[in-house]
Amino acid sequence: MSKLRQLISTSYSRYYSLQQAKKKLPIITCKRPEFNHYEGQSYSKYEGIKLASQGWLHNKSKGDYFIIHGNANKKEETPVYRKTFEDIGLKDNLVKVVKDLGFTLPTAIQTKAVPAILNGHNTVITAETGCGKTLAYLLPIIQHILEWKPSIQEEFNSPLAVVITPNRELALQIGEVAQTIAQSININVTTLIGGKTKKKMLNPPIEHSDILITTLGAYSKLVTTGIYKIHNVHHIVLDEADSLLDDTFIDKVTYLLKKFSIQYKVDIQVPPTGCQLTLVSATLPRDLPETVNSFVAAESLKMVRTSNIHRILPHVPQKFLRLGKAHKPAELLKLVQADQNERRPVMIFSNQTSGCDFVSMFLNENNVECININGQMPVQLKLGKFEMFRSGKVNVISCTDIVSRGLDTTRTHHVINYDFPLHTSDYIHRCGRAGRLGSPPGSHVTSFVAWPREVELVQKIETSVRTNSDLPHVNANIKRVIRDRIVRMSGALARAS
Repeated sequence: MSKLRQLISTSYSRYYSLQQAKKKLPIITCKRPEFNHYEGQSYSKYEGIKLASQGWLHNKSKGDYFIIHGNANKKEETPVYRKTFEDIGLKDNLVKVVKDLGFTLPTAIQTKAVPAILNGHNTVITAETGCGKTLAYLLPIIQHILEWKPSIQEEFNSPLAVVITPNRELALQIGEVAQTIAQSININVTTLIGGKTKKKMLNPPIEHSDILITTLGAYSKLVTTGIYKIHNVHHIVLDEADSLLDDTFIDKVTYLLKKFSIQYKVDIQVPPTGCQLTLVSATLPRDLPETVNSFVAAESLKMVRTSNIHRILPHVPQKFLRLGKAHKPAELLKLVQADQNERRPVMIFSNQTSGCDFVSMFLNENNVECININGQMPVQLKLGKFEMFRSGKVNVISCTDIVSRGLDTTRTHHVINYDFPLHTSDYIHRCGRAGRLGSPPGSHVTSFVAWPREVELVQKIETSVRTNSDLPHVNANIKRVIRDRIVRMSGALARAS
């Protein structure tokens, strides 16, 4: 009888806590209300976590859905973000420039990162997408340059700060931001991208540059040939550092950065000695690659982050639809037509170029004007198409993950994952195209889930929200993932034989 009483008591307690939770905000709502999840709701370790997506590997689950609402998976920030730009160390002339651009107070990451960089620390900036990371490093660097310039002899092709990116689109975008700040103060900004590197080597540019925004490949070649000088570089920034520290780029990054005198901590004097390093991304591995030690003392890196990194964006509702592959085009057309009727800009992500091209062709054939952009396009065509979307000439863009990393447009109202991404980090970056600083209210994400591997990743995302924990396996080292998979397959074949 005692065991029966204990069971009844436990069941009643569980029922009572669930009823109390239902009085709070819903965090997950589902097609089947019994799987809803509410603020403060917890799960018994004996009963396990009941997922709305639990049965999605079965064919009969097609048509099911669940929604993660905009109050999900959020950690509260301390009220440090209420500080002013003056409080975090910016001088009056730069504060005026920032306020003229419409920024009245720094964001949380700016409040933490600006003082760290101003004080000479090698800094790792990790924060959710769209929260102002670019200004978090540009503002202190520009302030340093304004202080240093009178004491440094100006030379051609000899910048004081270099921002390195993994792709041309991001370099051009950061260049625009830097130019916007620099146009009213005595700062020269140059943007250097690949595509015409051989021409530059034969006919070198001759220009004064305080800040150089560049891609890794182009800058590495022009430094190696001596066209760009490095002795005056006192700031190096790796933007989208998780990509640049991936196995795909790390050898070239290491070879380049070994040329610079990166200090443990730069003594901020005029003029300075040595070079200061800043790593920036929305996602970073918890343990940086060992190769980082070859160009910077890992213990010198000051970690600056918000509490919402590696978590579902806390302010953007996200809907997950379980569909069969054949049902995806019709569902896409329905969603996009609804957005077009309200003139709401839409970004549609596919995993491969072929899927990206299909989406664009399919929508245009159904009288929805849609442009596409992918990594296999010529540079100028790619940049021109993204500008068409950003400027409002076209409201629908079909793209691959090349647009998910760092590219900024505050127009996006709806992100659709036509193909669910293969890695958690890609999901975070795609979702980050919505709900950015200055984005319209009501921005949201819809994801189509069709394949077993996609279902498994969605279940991990749902579990992290229900347990209010970090998303799993955020650092996706693509080259290493592929290599490890080949090794596993080879091992399985060897065992089978």
